[in-house]
Amino acid sequence: MKKKNLLTLVVVTFMLTTLAFSGWGKRSNGGRNNQIIQDMVSQMPYEELSQAEKDYILKMREEEKLARDVYLTLYEVWGSQVFLNISGSEQTHMDAVKTLIDKYGLTDPMTSNDRGVFSDSKLKELYDSLVAKGKESITEAFKVGATIEDLDIYDLDEAIVKSDNMDVVFVFENLRKGSENHMRAFVSQLERYGLSYTPQYISQEEYETIISSESETGQGYGRRGNRNW
Repeated sequence: MKKKNLLTLVVVTFMLTTLAFSGWGKRSNGGRNNQIIQDMVSQMPYEELSQAEKDYILKMREEEKLARDVYLTLYEVWGSQVFLNISGSEQTHMDAVKTLIDKYGLTDPMTSNDRGVFSDSKLKELYDSLVAKGKESITEAFKVGATIEDLDIYDLDEAIVKSDNMDVVFVFENLRKGSENHMRAFVSQLERYGLSYTPQYISQEEYETIISSESETGQGYGRRGNRNW
């Protein structure tokens, strides 16, 4: 492992541990979480972004919006609190990525906060298809939620491997932990109906590791729907 990557891993691990002990996000409002994220990112060194890092930052900004928008829509359809709760967490994720966009002077791909509006036409198509699927039944809606988190984790795994800036890895690692918690929440809902989820993006092994693990402090919504980040 390159020295820079090792240093980044050590520092980010320390910061995540610090956040866990501080109880970051436990039953707290999104505004406080966002301020903590901004403070942490601002304290990290300004490092030149690789093109891959730039691309992933912009991609995750809209991918987190996709999750928020789908969950808000499915909440209106089915009234399940899990969708409303996790949509709030996704807003925090969007804001976290925005701190990186602002710090490095990138152009925000999110030109509208309106639901279902994306600069990436593929995300628009995915939004429409996921909403249509989620409207078929409440169980299909929970499968849609698990699918979105499945995709998020897959993309974040790739993004983390190809990133070495301390602040970028810090944000992506937190987003990933949030997505793991969200996936556990949706799978838990499916289990109540005697159903299961089959991963479409991450490996079966990674999926089973996530599902068998406890919810992580700092972000997301766990098996019992408790709000973290």
